[in-house]
Amino acid sequence: METKTKANGRATKTAVAITKKDVKEQLAKESNGQDVQQAKHPLVSKATIDLADRIQRFEKLRGLATQRERLVQTLSELTKFNYNQGDSASFYIRDSHNLEFKTTNSNLIKLVTTHLQSTLEDRKGEIEQEIVQFEL
Repeated sequence: METKTKANGRATKTAVAITKKDVKEQLAKESNGQDVQQAKHPLVSKATIDLADRIQRFEKLRGLATQRERLVQTLSELTKFNYNQGDSASFYIRDSHNLEFKTTNSNLIKLVTTHLQSTLEDRKGEIEQEIVQFEL
């Protein structure tokens, strides 16, 4: 409420409506030296963008971890195959048109599995390096 004094000495009271929003805006202007609307939007937008970016990066990290787990499982199965193949192993490759390549040549099978294992281990090392260097 505001009190005004007239020239005749009589005081009159007039109501001034001040809302919480007006007070908040004024305080924000004084503390920041800028308009409240300008102060709110960059913070909200930046926080939203940072959160979305962080979630996206987390999903990428989870994808890398999943790739690594699959590689470890495949390497484990390949290692079991290499140690348990003996002389009676067969190697098949089939394409989408059901064309097939089959061999029982143990030297060729050993060559292919050794190259495959080396390639998978290299890829596992690359993924592990990406995970170690990854920043959220």
